[in-house]
Amino acid sequence: MKFEDMFQIIKELKFDTEKILCEDEGIGMFIFRPATLSKRFTNYDVNKNFQIWLREGERRFRPNHLRIMIDLNLRTRSRPDLKREMLTIFDNIFYGKDPDTELELIKNETFDHFLNSIKIIAYLHQVFIIEQLYCYNKESKYDPPTLFFQGWVRQMIDSPKEIDNMSMSICNRQPPQAKYTNRENKKNKKYEENLKRLWYLEE
Repeated sequence: MKFEDMFQIIKELKFDTEKILCEDEGIGMFIFRPATLSKRFTNYDVNKNFQIWLREGERRFRPNHLRIMIDLNLRTRSRPDLKREMLTIFDNIFYGKDPDTELELIKNETFDHFLNSIKIIAYLHQVFIIEQLYCYNKESKYDPPTLFFQGWVRQMIDSPKEIDNMSMSICNRQPPQAKYTNRENKKNKKYEENLKRLWYLEE
């Protein structure tokens, strides 16, 4: 689904309503907009707030950003020959492209290690980006603010560092390595316009 179409679905979601966004290999991804917020989220806009869920049979749970990053790291370790393709796909989704269209690049490829189907991961990626654009209301050192998240996605695909060490850094809210964001971050002195795709692989 195109970025703008997905964004519109999320904006129009009614209170206390679920909406299935993607289903693949027995997993459903859906969103839900609660009419009331818990005390933890009193600074959130109730009209914009929404939750992202996965469903497998009777099991329902809320994934977080780490699910995407761990999955992509596992895939790249099992298929290092597809690193550039994976970076291209998930960068293009970040830039607003349709996940289904982007996944055509690897439609005949297989991976030995992953958490969910690549379609579910790609749609999670798209919706988490929308969540940050639509709901994030704090000052960020990144412009766009979603670049913090995308920097970690790039690093988890590209970096040879161990997955547990990188995951700990993410959980501790440490930023990704500057090489994955600096030239694309409008708040960074190294910012450049008209960058080539996968520019950070040249760093």
